Amino acid sequence: MKYLKEVIILLLCPCLILLCRRAAGDQISGRGTINLAHRQQKWTPAMQTCANLSDIRSIRSFFEFRTLDPEGAVFYGDTKEGQDWFVLSLRDGIPEMQIGKADILVSVKGGRKLNDGAWHLLELRSEGKFVVLEVNNEVELVVGLHSKLAEEQLTGKIRLALGGMLVDKQKLFHPFEPEMDACIRGGHWLNLSTPWDTDSTWEPRPCSSEIKKGSYFPGTGVAVFNTSDLPALKTEEAGITVEIFGSWIGTTLSLQSTGFLYVLEGDKDDKLGLKDGSTEFPSEPATLTFTILKNSLVVNSKPKVKSETLDFLSMWKNGMLLTFGGVPGDSEVAKSNPYLRGCLEKIVVQGQVIDLDRAAYKHTAVSSHSCPTEAMNELTL
Repeated sequence: MKYLKEVIILLLCPCLILLCRRAAGDQISGRGTINLAHRQQKWTPAMQTCANLSDIRSIRSFFEFRTLDPEGAVFYGDTKEGQDWFVLSLRDGIPEMQIGKADILVSVKGGRKLNDGAWHLLELRSEGKFVVLEVNNEVELVVGLHSKLAEEQLTGKIRLALGGMLVDKQKLFHPFEPEMDACIRGGHWLNLSTPWDTDSTWEPRPCSSEIKKGSYFPGTGVAVFNTSDLPALKTEEAGITVEIFGSWIGTTLSLQSTGFLYVLEGDKDDKLGLKDGSTEFPSEPATLTFTILKNSLVVNSKPKVKSETLDFLSMWKNGMLLTFGGVPGDSEVAKSNPYLRGCLEKIVVQGQVIDLDRAAYKHTAVSSHSCPTEAMNELTL
């Protein structure tokens, strides 16, 4: 286990703590097209801005929003340096608002699913003691709250953030996975025109005109899981099954522990629909089944590794590194194996679909829930 922790720690960059101070990144307009994905710290917003409450004339914000991601932070705001706060997120694709104000903590979820890959116009506004969410000009959620401890006249500053929160996640009434693979455009944030400060670890990337479901690996970076956090063994005879669906070339996955490493390259297995050594994408999506048995590793019903001394099922239970897209780290082995390039439409472990947002480590270049349609079309031509 110490080995696994050391490898993952080496992959992760130092955390940034963002309180009322400005982020260390660049400044951008909040009205352009913004990709909320591709940052290193889960809870750190992609960007934030701050203004004096005395300058606020309209408690109304609206923006267009598109995602295939079922869960994550969208829009956050607070006053009194986080004592009173609010966050709009998605859970199961459905909008959820959580509000903390004085002695009250509220969580309300409802409305239509928004993770359908289409652009939706979202509007948030304050109407006295109510917060209203509209989607495509129709009211979806209304949250009312009243506290005798709350101040009627607020002074100081208001902070806004996208794709994360500026208060400790422990304040949430209903915790959620914060990473959001989504795009925002045409934002109007209160009546502010000031630029937004981006997080220094956030990598601004374009939003594709069309997207489809899947996890996109652009040929850079990996997603790493500790197998002890993944679905467990049911029967020794069946072993552990990992199924991968999609179109890709390069290193599909690697499995490693102390003194052991197995690397599976997608373009070296004829069952993937690829010719040996090919750099061409298959014309049709492929399916790969990787099975871990007690003393062997099997790919599409073909034994690839056999060992009388290694118990792979016990190693899985105790914790190995299962890496999608390459070999983690900076070793010569890692450098000699090409990163995966393509779209993994679905990854299933023991019958359960795996969310890359829950990986122990995920490179910022990897998109968890969307693949750019035009990029995949170019690769398969």
